[in-house]
Amino acid sequence: QVQLVGSGGGLVQPGGSLRLSCAASRSIFNIYAMGWYRQAPGKKRESVAAITSGSITYYADSVKGRFTISRDNAKNTVYLQMNSLKPEDTAVYYCYAGRTTIWSADYWGQGTQVTVSS
Repeated sequence: QVQLVGSGGGLVQPGGSLRLSCAASRSIFNIYAMGWYRQAPGKKRESVAAITSGSITYYADSVKGRFTISRDNAKNTVYLQMNSLKPEDTAVYYCYAGRTTIWSADYWGQGTQVTVSS
């Protein structure tokens, strides 16, 4: 079992930056993939970014070049640096951990709200 705690959301103006964190309750060294999904009001949950245990990264086309995912195995934490934020990035962001494939979530953190608005 892994408990995940997400943090770092908030309100930011367009063009601004935020960093999300996802802290795991145990070592993430051998967890296959961790990352984030997001869900905007009235929309389906969509994948955002993921990172494997070998630090291979994946991004949704909509965030490529703006978001960067990283991991710190010593702190059991994964980070999502979000730059050049747009209003369409507004959503609840959910971190996840998966044991088998990139986007398959076995564990979820609680959501954290990100609002991009002037």
